[in-house]
Amino acid sequence: MRAELPILIIGQGLAGTALAWRLWQRGAPFIIVDRDAPVTCSKIAAGLVTPITGMRLNLNWRFAAQRDEAVALYAEVARQTGQAVYHEIHQVRLFRDAAARELFRLRLEDAELARHVARVDWGGGGSEPLLDARLFHAPHGGFEQHGGGYLDTPFYLRSSRAFFERLGCWRCGEVKPEELVDGEELHWRDERCAGAIFCQGWEAAGHPLFDWVPFQSARGSIVTVEAPQLAGERRVVNSSGCWLLPRADGRHLLGPTYEPEFDPKHPHEADAHKLEALRERCERLVVEPPRWLEVKTAVRPIVKRAKLLVGRHPRFERIGFFNGLGSKGALRAPWAARHLVEHWLDGKPLEAEVDLRHNL
Repeated sequence: MRAELPILIIGQGLAGTALAWRLWQRGAPFIIVDRDAPVTCSKIAAGLVTPITGMRLNLNWRFAAQRDEAVALYAEVARQTGQAVYHEIHQVRLFRDAAARELFRLRLEDAELARHVARVDWGGGGSEPLLDARLFHAPHGGFEQHGGGYLDTPFYLRSSRAFFERLGCWRCGEVKPEELVDGEELHWRDERCAGAIFCQGWEAAGHPLFDWVPFQSARGSIVTVEAPQLAGERRVVNSSGCWLLPRADGRHLLGPTYEPEFDPKHPHEADAHKLEALRERCERLVVEPPRWLEVKTAVRPIVKRAKLLVGRHPRFERIGFFNGLGSKGALRAPWAARHLVEHWLDGKPLEAEVDLRHNL
């Protein structure tokens, strides 16, 4: 690494980890400081990378460019850590009703979107079913999409941490604003730093440096389930707010719940009614519902009217921000991290759409 002062990265979730890898690629020194909390949004995330998404069945924002950057970075991580962290996988998306089916006919007029569609089941027995009717309920048909995958987020975060620890770049701890001394140089404890970039997720909503950012975070749960009857189906199956992701160990992840209103004092306590609603959606999808094993709950960092925000603090030039990835962290973090690093190291302007200062 270059003999310069390191950049302090506060938080080793999907944002902080991607930022560290981008700095490592540039040979720029950095130090990660992370609280090592056992449950965080990044640690429980399914890591899905999905081309066509949402209730409106739109192509994900800047999907092609962001997907290519994500796949390339995760391949680099695999080379450095010795094991794959990203896995390509086809995904089946079922239509919730006839109206959604007709909406998708219109969406297929977009050539960029259509190239991610492997095949379509228009329902009514007029085309080959996408799923085995003995296993899944799919009364309105659906479509199979390719070009996506999933990041094994727990393993990715663990293996990245181990790599950075070997480099001597990882610390367990917490950075409080009053500990940062911003004079001629930035100091944290006994470390001299070129800058400090906060990647703390939803907790930044209460941070004195960033309490003006319009967070609209939401709590959510993901469930580990056992479904041996689905062992032959190795695609993600998604049906109106309920998806099943097959894991390498033979189990599945089921999710998600969505709680825009929650008690911030209890970020890891799932709402029982939301879990019951998820169970009901799963029962409408799977003929023989899976057995629930473990529920994990955390809060997604979401910023109002923004897909993500990066950049420098409006008053403190050496203080940075990387946040608001929501449920798209596995897809967007590598692209956003590269964008931020080029701004920080090279002075390249940030795009207004994601620039923290532009979105005051």
